[in-house]
Amino acid sequence: MSRTLRAMVLLVLVAACGSGDRSGAPRNLDNACSILDQRPGYLNAFKRTERRWGVPVHVQMATIYQESKFISDARTPFRYSLGVIPMGRQSSAFGYSQALDGTWDEYRQETGRRSARRDRINDATDFMGWYMNKSRDRNGIPLTDARNQYLAYHEGHTGFARGSYNNKSWLVRVAREVGQRSQSYQFQLTSCT
Repeated sequence: MSRTLRAMVLLVLVAACGSGDRSGAPRNLDNACSILDQRPGYLNAFKRTERRWGVPVHVQMATIYQESKFISDARTPFRYSLGVIPMGRQSSAFGYSQALDGTWDEYRQETGRRSARRDRINDATDFMGWYMNKSRDRNGIPLTDARNQYLAYHEGHTGFARGSYNNKSWLVRVAREVGQRSQSYQFQLTSCT
């Protein structure tokens, strides 16, 4: 192998090691301060959404934790036929906010944010602010109520209004956990921001 080729291979390897995977989850997802220390850009996105839409930072963080564990390119699992034949993903949910294709398109059209992407934290939090405001307007859910905001986020506005979550004990449990995580993040944020 020539010296130049060896140098290029070494350079590529060093660059790959140092690039840092920003699509992966931060460490210690139970600590809001740790998340924001590792991803300082997140706080700017959360605060921008809080200013624009009124959704508190801790509510946004708890929802993103539940939806994607802060993984920018998160997707739903594949469905399998006969246990081995891939049949596509469970839904079109993608990104930090796990927004569905149709809802994401509606958001982009209504807000004029045509270039918004679900795998960018700024766009994902703005989407959540927009959606949670609709939940407040349509279903009377306060923006500070992480539990019920999550139920409406998961079930859709009409599903929430019908109470479809009442037949899903697992979802009621998860929504309670989102509410608890939101309170925990709120407490933690007082000491780190």
